Amino acid sequence: MNELISIAPVSPLRQRLIDDMNMRHFSRETQRNYIRDVGRFATFLGRPPDTATAEDLRRFQVEQREAGVPVPTMNSVVSALRFFFTHTLDRPDLARRLVRVSHPRKLPVVLSRDEVTRLLNATTCIKHQAALSVAYGAGLRVAEVSMLKVRDIDSERMLLRVERGKGGQYRNAMLPTDLLTLL
Repeated sequence: MNELISIAPVSPLRQRLIDDMNMRHFSRETQRNYIRDVGRFATFLGRPPDTATAEDLRRFQVEQREAGVPVPTMNSVVSALRFFFTHTLDRPDLARRLVRVSHPRKLPVVLSRDEVTRLLNATTCIKHQAALSVAYGAGLRVAEVSMLKVRDIDSERMLLRVERGKGGQYRNAMLPTDLLTLL
């Protein structure tokens, strides 16, 4: 996990946060995000975050809202700070003060057949067409498509094996017949 830490000396508090995340097998990306978010809170405070009060947390969240920080980002910061205060500092009283912001979830945009056709025909490279087809046809994320291997195709059961997807999870995705032909 040393690549998560800058060249500068690591404070004992930051090292403790890293150790707590490692014990719980947090992904590298989650660790980077939590370190960044706790760091932003410390910058806001202008002093070490272990000296924070409930009023400091409230002011930080108000400032984020007024600065126009997107709701999902604000909620991500809440998760990082809750972990930090609950596990690293053993201050669940402060963690309970953090407020998650609710927001209406939008329905995903569904492309028409014509739009999908235009998207797939936008490139003449068969590799790019295959990647776009897998992403759209099997519902995979970009990172999942980029990590696919030939061995992940199960043509008998018409499945794609997705390893280390979001959250490091394994899953299977349906493999449409026309997509199998393309692959």
